[in-house]
Amino acid sequence: MIEREVHGDVAVLRLAHGKASALDLELLQALDEALRAEQAGAQRALVLTGSGTIFCAGVDLKRILDGGRAYVEAFLPALDRAFASLFFLEKPVVAALNGHAIAGGAVLAFACDRRILARGKGLIGMPELRVGVPFPALALEIVRATLRSDLLSSAILEGRNSSGEESLAHGLVDELVVAESLLPRALEAAAGLADTPSASFALSKRWLRRPARLAWERDASADLRAVIECWTSDACRKAIEAYVERTLRKS
Repeated sequence: MIEREVHGDVAVLRLAHGKASALDLELLQALDEALRAEQAGAQRALVLTGSGTIFCAGVDLKRILDGGRAYVEAFLPALDRAFASLFFLEKPVVAALNGHAIAGGAVLAFACDRRILARGKGLIGMPELRVGVPFPALALEIVRATLRSDLLSSAILEGRNSSGEESLAHGLVDELVVAESLLPRALEAAAGLADTPSASFALSKRWLRRPARLAWERDASADLRAVIECWTSDACRKAIEAYVERTLRKS
């Protein structure tokens, strides 16, 4: 599910879970474990990337529908843990976006310190409300900490997907590169961010992330319960079913 390779001081974690690396319970658990290992590991920086032509297509909605409430009650805390392990990792993290980063996949990208997108058909967007489910609180704090304030509401409430050029213009990504240069450029960027004393970088990133952490932790338990109740409600389930059916018709 998670492939790891090392390039000097930089580790690469590659999402390798089916065609789209859709987020399910098992992938989230594997990602959280891998990120915790990176925090304690010897490499000074990290690149997170995907497989094929998709970085991450977001939550595996079929698993949500098939698993029912018991699955959602396990899945959403695991989603929070994986997001937290990535967003609060006290090392440089560069997202090498090899293709679409949608919904939870976009949140993974935004949780990194720098985002580099391969030119092509890759889209970035957060259609959670189009699916019919609310953002988990930490996911929204990650987006809030990353997006320009004038784009935040429309990105969340409208859920439109942006092309590579639009993503660059709006600050969703920092660079566009040809696909062949994606990993080399991401490794170069990660090494550049790591070219400072590790403790200095860690403290600066910790304090940079502190407002988001405090906002999330303040009501984390209550917010998680509210999200679980909403995701498992009849209205949300019907909305997810309709979205999955529309998506299947397009494929």
